[in-house]
Amino acid sequence: MNAQPLVSVIVPCYKHAEFLPEALDSVLVQQYQNWECIIVNDGSPDNTEAVAQAWLAKDARFKYVKQENKGLAESRNTGIRNSSGKYILPLDADDRIGPAYLQDAVKVLEDNPRIKVVECEVQIFGELNYFWRRPLYSFKRLLLCNGLVSTSVFRRKDYDAVGGYDSVMYQEDWDFWIRFLVDGGVVYRLPAVHFYYRHRADSMCHAFSDETKNKSLEMLYRKHIDLYFREFGAPQPHLYEYLRMKEDWAALINSPRMKLANFLFLPVDLIRAIHKKITK
Repeated sequence: MNAQPLVSVIVPCYKHAEFLPEALDSVLVQQYQNWECIIVNDGSPDNTEAVAQAWLAKDARFKYVKQENKGLAESRNTGIRNSSGKYILPLDADDRIGPAYLQDAVKVLEDNPRIKVVECEVQIFGELNYFWRRPLYSFKRLLLCNGLVSTSVFRRKDYDAVGGYDSVMYQEDWDFWIRFLVDGGVVYRLPAVHFYYRHRADSMCHAFSDETKNKSLEMLYRKHIDLYFREFGAPQPHLYEYLRMKEDWAALINSPRMKLANFLFLPVDLIRAIHKKITK
């Protein structure tokens, strides 16, 4: 009997069949052996099913679920509902993880019940290549910018407690982490690169129009407005702090071409506009 707790790796796939083998191979070569990998075909029009079936034939720990297209958030929820693990690791089909990630993350979670999330350092690859420098987690900082990557390890019971990902939200990761960590819990960052994020010009976050980005941020702010007032009193008093933090963040970014950081920050003008509408 395997004494190691089971880890469920959830891999949604929509139009990423060409990258899927890299993601699945990064799971297959994990030093930690007691895992299952749930591949969720989110109504993908490409050959995702054929790729998935090839991996099912390769190793019985791979499992396959197919559904009509419902989006990334619901694909993750579907995968987790069909999983059996004590721990969950979401992995997008165009990204990959390092071979020691599960081993190192599970050890931290098993040894430290107070730790709620284990993340790691991140390497960007693809059209851009650089080490992604991010500030360490704090809940107050999380309300201002989503510095936590989705490919972090957490307990299934904590996922169940918050009801999973909200498929209505454009930025389901950010909203999920806010709900996941609102009542406390430690976020631990492994001091090594274990997650490799593929930068593509046509990726979801870059394909968002400015209007969609603003709408998604407004949805997030309205949904959690009580938290913003709890942490900041009102948007205006923390504008200086926000601008200073943004400057610190920008100083950490290696590449001046990097636009991802700008997408992650809650725009000051948008906060002012929303607050003005709400308090009328």
